[in-house]
Amino acid sequence: MKKISLFICALVFAFASANAQTLDRSKAPTPGPAPKINIGEYKSFELKNGLKVFVIENNTIPRVSIQLSLDIDPIKEGETAGYVSMAGSLMKKGTKNRTKDQINETVDFIGASFFTSSGGMFGSSLTKHQNTLLEVMSDVLMNPTFPAEELEKAKKETISGLASNKTDPDAISGNVANVLLYGKDHPYGELVTEKTVEKITLDQIKNYYNTYYKPNKAYLIILGDIKYKDAKKLAKKYFGEWEKGDVPTHEYDMPVGPTKSEVALVDKVGAIQSVINITYPINLKPGSDDAIKARMMNTILGGGGFNAYLMQNIREDKGWTYGAYSRLASDETVGYFAASAKVRNNVTDSAVVEFLAEMDTIRNKKVDAELLQLTKNKMTGSFARSLESPQTVAGFALNIARYNLPSDYYETYLQKVATITQEDIQMMAKKYIRPEQAYIEVVGSTSELKDKMAKFGKATIYDIYGKEVKEDPNANKIPAGLTAEKVIENYLKARGGRAKIAALKDIYTETSMNMGGQSMTTVLVQKAPDKMVMIQKMGEQEVNKQIFTPEGMSMKGMMGSKEITGDDYLAMKHKSLMSPELDYAKYGYKLELVGTQMLDGKKAYKVEVVTPGGDKEIHLYDVESGLLVQNTSAQQGAMTLGNYKNVDGVMFPYTMTVESPGGPLTIEVQKIEVNKGIDDKMFE
Repeated sequence: MKKISLFICALVFAFASANAQTLDRSKAPTPGPAPKINIGEYKSFELKNGLKVFVIENNTIPRVSIQLSLDIDPIKEGETAGYVSMAGSLMKKGTKNRTKDQINETVDFIGASFFTSSGGMFGSSLTKHQNTLLEVMSDVLMNPTFPAEELEKAKKETISGLASNKTDPDAISGNVANVLLYGKDHPYGELVTEKTVEKITLDQIKNYYNTYYKPNKAYLIILGDIKYKDAKKLAKKYFGEWEKGDVPTHEYDMPVGPTKSEVALVDKVGAIQSVINITYPINLKPGSDDAIKARMMNTILGGGGFNAYLMQNIREDKGWTYGAYSRLASDETVGYFAASAKVRNNVTDSAVVEFLAEMDTIRNKKVDAELLQLTKNKMTGSFARSLESPQTVAGFALNIARYNLPSDYYETYLQKVATITQEDIQMMAKKYIRPEQAYIEVVGSTSELKDKMAKFGKATIYDIYGKEVKEDPNANKIPAGLTAEKVIENYLKARGGRAKIAALKDIYTETSMNMGGQSMTTVLVQKAPDKMVMIQKMGEQEVNKQIFTPEGMSMKGMMGSKEITGDDYLAMKHKSLMSPELDYAKYGYKLELVGTQMLDGKKAYKVEVVTPGGDKEIHLYDVESGLLVQNTSAQQGAMTLGNYKNVDGVMFPYTMTVESPGGPLTIEVQKIEVNKGIDDKMFE
């Protein structure tokens, strides 16, 4: 059995000169020819039921991993999109011989890992526990029961997760891009929504398993500290009884991108930045003659870190984003190209100009020879490092079998990389980079962007599920006689009425928010008319404390304490007011009803509010309920409010979602108490 070479990196760049006696350090060394490398061998065999088995021996550590992969075509799920994925996750929730708890307890007891999916399953354990792991895996594979109660739990969890995607601009961009790229009649263009999940039935789950989980359309990879002959015995013992059967195949028309660029706008009310995604479908098969050359071309354009064209231009030169990237994805059915970044609203159209310019550049200008060599070095080094993982060899074996690649495809990988020329890069760019035939998708504030983006092509507005939004010329029309003051009056009524709100003397609120895996707790205490204290904690550690009273404002944090004065004090003054909406005029607010706006599929009245400090805010009030559903300002961006609950006769929002450069942050209210007689000492 051949072993993975540990000195590949040393072989990659063999610098040699037959006549050189000394090293000239003023010149860059010339790379020697790339070697044909030994990536490690695998052995394979096929069981009588058609299961193809690959064995990769590696005794570095006493561990074995078992991976089962199905080789089936994409499946169209229709009005019940999501059931295929759900079937995979439910397999390990119980079998004819074991309950869910028994499966989990067995796996935990031997310190193993085990998970299932719609495309197969994976398990890993110490070699001495391999039989126990295989017993569980084969039982789950051949005897799943798909308990009805577990399906209902999975549906609830999925729907809960989908709720946050409605406000996540990245998730929205992905949804709309899939619909644009593939169409809703293609499996890749189907979207999982609350409605599709609710329609999923147990019969569909079982039918998927019974139809597609067949050994003759599957691969089994056994990797680790195990001998070939032992692996063969185990495969026969635990998977030999798996019954084969006919598996349906599916063919789909190749999606065709736009003949000329089209602009797709998705409205994200109150967005402080735009998500740009320039994309279109491509026909690029894994392991094809173009695959490695096309990958290198894309690495140069936007897939290779700081030296890539897009990063150098849009981040390093313009400073408009943290990262600008591109991806050229190969796929047996249909691949895609995508170039993306997050930028500020006011530079969105300018950023698109630069994206298209760099796409033009790589098509029409040969790549610099030094950058080409740097990219080769990077791809070579990345490939060499990947060989340190035995799992890489397993992946190579699977790819060779699944995509019918030459047996030496990966052994000659470095040779293929080394021979790529400037002309090859330009040829790949002309074939796969299409700046004039792309969907230019932008998730952001359409009211700010629509006119600016029209110069790139026909602009169409879509909802968060990729459905075209027909613009109604009367949609923004304000009902006759309606004013901002009347909208506010309706809001007060919806919350419980003027009398109830005026009777609020103090409010104590506790909220929690997850930030980068850490939970932040905030305590906000307000006392009429204008006293406020806010305490923020990470765990038990207090990280920030703000106290505001008519006499002054102080802030205490991990970096020390300071008094807040001047404009900063005045800017905070209006935020300390407990119920300013009872008499906006008295406190110096200016209001104007400027129209209506859609938010999450519902119409809202749009009120422009100028605070006493001169800051402008946009408040959206749901037309149907009258409640405030979003508050947007230049300082905090957009805050979406929902899940209103009654507290002593007054409605309060229990969920608030705040836009941030890193994505939406959801604040959950844990407790609200009113009129508890809060002592003034708390504000000292």
